[in-house]
Amino acid sequence: MASTTPATRSARIRAGLDHPIIDGDAHLTEFYPGFLEYIEKVGGGDFARRYRAGFSDDRTSGGVRGGDFAGWADQTWEERRRHRTRRPAWWGLPTRDLRDAATTASPGLLYERMEEFGWDYTIVYGGLGLYLPVEPEDEKRRIAVRALNALQADMFSEYSDRMTPVAVIPMHTPEEAIDELDYAVGQLGHKVIMIPAGIPRPIPALQETAPQAFPDAHWLDHFAVDSEHDYDPFFARCVELGVAVTSHAGTVPVVPWSGRSISSYSFNHIGNHAMHQAGLAKSLVMGGVTRRFPTLNFGLLEGGMGWGFQQLIEMVGLWEKRSVAGLAATDPSALDRKGYVDLVARYGGRLTEGKIDQFEQGLANYFSGSVEPADMDEWAAMEIETKEDFVDRYVERLFFGCEADDRATALAFDTRLTPFGVRFNATFGSDIGHFDVPDMTKVVEEMDELREEGLLSSQDFRDFVFANTVRLHGGMNPDFFKGTAVEAEAAKVLSGAT
Repeated sequence: MASTTPATRSARIRAGLDHPIIDGDAHLTEFYPGFLEYIEKVGGGDFARRYRAGFSDDRTSGGVRGGDFAGWADQTWEERRRHRTRRPAWWGLPTRDLRDAATTASPGLLYERMEEFGWDYTIVYGGLGLYLPVEPEDEKRRIAVRALNALQADMFSEYSDRMTPVAVIPMHTPEEAIDELDYAVGQLGHKVIMIPAGIPRPIPALQETAPQAFPDAHWLDHFAVDSEHDYDPFFARCVELGVAVTSHAGTVPVVPWSGRSISSYSFNHIGNHAMHQAGLAKSLVMGGVTRRFPTLNFGLLEGGMGWGFQQLIEMVGLWEKRSVAGLAATDPSALDRKGYVDLVARYGGRLTEGKIDQFEQGLANYFSGSVEPADMDEWAAMEIETKEDFVDRYVERLFFGCEADDRATALAFDTRLTPFGVRFNATFGSDIGHFDVPDMTKVVEEMDELREEGLLSSQDFRDFVFANTVRLHGGMNPDFFKGTAVEAEAAKVLSGAT
């Protein structure tokens, strides 16, 4: 009789659980010739020819040697120093295991191997989706994004019981975003969408005198605080369509968002994802988006939990000191200037001798500026009355994508450390398809170490690998998991039964 023991340790771990495992962030590299076929379908033959010509050194043709890497590789070290050409990603796909390598480009093979990996359902992000939404040329961006979304919908349709692809939404304007959102969700039937963490925009004064400085010199629009546009209509449309807003950021070479090392991609990569997601989260929360749309969930992927834990602590602490009430402690009108000067003169020592008049003048200059009352409350959009309001504005609305090897995940559930004793919404994302997962069969095995070491309880583990992802997407669309392999278990989570 053939053995029924699961072949991998990850599969055996899954077999020992009383709940499914959902991978909320897998990665597959699109079959590029197929993508070009959809480019022609959407943009027409003439555009397709121009698109091919413009990407003759294509950066996405398998991820082995892309156009951005070629640009760096073709330069001398002197040229790299002169232009500060940062070293981009290279050797980005797993190659040691043939089946893992093929899985990165084959939805059918991923579907076949899911029991081996130890999970029941997966949400699949692509490689092109990291680049196309930030393409600066409008025509190229709009057509390429639409082609990608159509390709993904068709490519994954036969695997919908265990896999769902992600539609990419460009965010250069709210109108563009809504247009693609309606097409992707309303016409193609996508259930998951992804936006970039920010859009680089030219600095107007610099653009007037040195337009070639963009995009090296830019400011990042995070869609809320100081945004160039009002994105509330887009967020409102997401609520209407029942889709969570997820964001994924990579070390995107077309925009120098972070590290500028010319010699080390690793230097540029470390902290990159967390930095982008932290900027977006800060903008959404402080810009009042999470208050104005209290039912809209946001998934901030692949940045881990550490930054969110720290950001909330810092945000609450700063609000206490920089809210209108907190600013009373630094209000210049509260200072007894004469008494202040007298004390400095008395205890300042010999360095103050003969210089008190200068000190008084400097003090007067320091306090001469005034702040308009309307400009004092930098937290107005959040409408915070007590610090406990941060739970609603921050903790309940944000979901944090964490990889299997991220020990900071434990911070999400340790109520001895978290502000207000909250439990953050940490969600599991495998990140298979990238260099940091050299063996796809060991992801769940590695993740289970947190439970084995007592850093996560069984309930913590269940929320992390299953229930929180159900809440992220099913909380927006109760039918999200209908017809899938996890339908029954997901329904229990959404009903509050478990």
